[in-house]
Amino acid sequence: MADTATSNLTVTTISLTMAELGSLNPLPVVAAELDQPYTVGEGVPEELQASARYGVVPNVYPYLMQDGYSREAAPREFPAVVLENSKLRVTVIPSLGGRIWELLDKATGKQLLHTHDAPQLANIALRKAWFAGGLEWNIGTRGHSPTSCDPLHTAIVHTPDGKHILRMWEFERLREVVFQVDIWLPEDSPVVFAAVRIRNPNRHDVPMYWWSNAAIPETDRTRVIAPADEAFGSDYTTDITRVRPTDHEGYDGTWPVNSPHAADFFFDIDPSERRWVVAADHDGDGLAMLSTGLLRGKKLFVWGQGQGGKRWQEWLSPGAGPYAEIQAGLAQTQFEHLVMPAGAEWSWVEAYGNGHLDPDTSHGTDWDAAVTHAGDRLEQLLPHEELESMLSAAVTDADAPPSKMLLKGSGWGVVERARRLASGQSWVDESGTPFVDESLTEEQEPWLGLLHGQTFDGAPSFVSGADWETLLAGQDGPEAHFQLATAKHARQDLAGAKELYGKVISVGSGSPANKALAHRGLGLALLAAGQDAEGLSELRKGVEADPANTALLTEAITLSIRHGDPAMALELNDTAPKAGPGVGRLTFLKALALAKTGNAAAAAGILREGVEIPDLREGEDALADLWEEVCPGEDVPAAYQFGMH
Repeated sequence: MADTATSNLTVTTISLTMAELGSLNPLPVVAAELDQPYTVGEGVPEELQASARYGVVPNVYPYLMQDGYSREAAPREFPAVVLENSKLRVTVIPSLGGRIWELLDKATGKQLLHTHDAPQLANIALRKAWFAGGLEWNIGTRGHSPTSCDPLHTAIVHTPDGKHILRMWEFERLREVVFQVDIWLPEDSPVVFAAVRIRNPNRHDVPMYWWSNAAIPETDRTRVIAPADEAFGSDYTTDITRVRPTDHEGYDGTWPVNSPHAADFFFDIDPSERRWVVAADHDGDGLAMLSTGLLRGKKLFVWGQGQGGKRWQEWLSPGAGPYAEIQAGLAQTQFEHLVMPAGAEWSWVEAYGNGHLDPDTSHGTDWDAAVTHAGDRLEQLLPHEELESMLSAAVTDADAPPSKMLLKGSGWGVVERARRLASGQSWVDESGTPFVDESLTEEQEPWLGLLHGQTFDGAPSFVSGADWETLLAGQDGPEAHFQLATAKHARQDLAGAKELYGKVISVGSGSPANKALAHRGLGLALLAAGQDAEGLSELRKGVEADPANTALLTEAITLSIRHGDPAMALELNDTAPKAGPGVGRLTFLKALALAKTGNAAAAAGILREGVEIPDLREGEDALADLWEEVCPGEDVPAAYQFGMH
């Protein structure tokens, strides 16, 4: 793409060495697999406990998983937009979740964000695929966003008062809201601004979650400061408790290099204080995150200095050095959802720049002095009243129409608009965020047809909600029965799902692939009800009905081990493919099944030969655990150490 400039905003491309995202996983996400992994411990207010209980979802249906990637990277070009003035150069990648990838302070030559030219896809996000670095936008529920690796609708907006805005937006399907991010960089400004707007067009309240996450370079002299003495902490194994970050388990956790293991610190900032968090390196320079009042939460995340934390960072950012994260969110912690009322519209403004702290004060032993000094410096960087006063203009600008479209996101906004119009429901004003028909693909077209009264013949995608279930119930074919079964299953109506899966299986017509998925769905429902033998039998039938579906095979093998039939896992593994991104996990599952059937020596042989699992899950210690079981007394190889604690 040729560079095209408009004032301080340039449309260009960026080259990254990166694996292909690969095909979507065809298995509908119906199991209850998202839960709250931590309990709330001492010193946590009831308000926080209540919001941690509210809004938890069983899964990310109707999204499909993104796990078709490998670790075979190659140079690729991505559309990018650069915003630049005399002080900053900001690079944004709209096709990868709209992430701010680089934030260069031109005076010092320092990249304020952890960034690199070879990001590695890994299983960290709600839909699995994610990559480390830059500054990302997370919406929906706890975890990295469903849109982490998706292109967003993107446009340049020229406002009547002369602003040049980069706008990105999308319809978020889990919460059924529209979000947008407007980014602009005024002439000679030492900070870049991002105005975020979320609109809830529903007639009901929606549990809302938002966190803006910035990866920062971690050095031996990096310190993170926020205006709070205490925080709500978690270490990925124990309860959420009130802690003092400067005196935590015998160390000062505001220095990321001090943390022996992965940890979260959600700073307990008094409501009367300005909301900010800043990272300062040896020279006092580093990223400052400031926001208007609605964005309450501020957080520090560290991978820790243990072997597992170091392994994860090398896994995610090969050769790019360690990093930590500072983050800003709507709630005080990431365990919470806030109540977003029906029809509500929420907006706030964030600002990012170099904090330019004095290193002696910011790195001194007097925490109060460091906080006071950082607050004073950030007031010089961007006065609080000036930032707050920008919100009203940002709200007005949010509806300014695009001047030039750059990129199309998904077609689900078009479908949602059509669904709401068909049922007489309200929708958002699309003046500033148009959802264009050109964004429609084969994923959405069958659903538009169903809305228009056409016979439903199946779709490679899924939908949720009462309107869709009513429309599907009005159809009599096996494809409609299958879709309705998955919708019921996803919201944990297991009885209704099993009945419909049975109908799909019993009829002679219908897609063979969906018949296989119906066996799978029935199997999952039976397993959830404690009927292990019957459930595993259905999973086997699903694999037999569609032997080319590697995702189906991998899941069946995994669940047969988990539910006590490793012999079935070995039998199924004999049919596994010998190439492709799923082979690493299938190889590991074979070793695990061998160990479970008493053949530790064969399992050890596989591990010694080397196993690499591209979609290894954050916190998944299975490789190290199996090594310790089948190779007792031998140190776990560094390549297998992914433990976060």
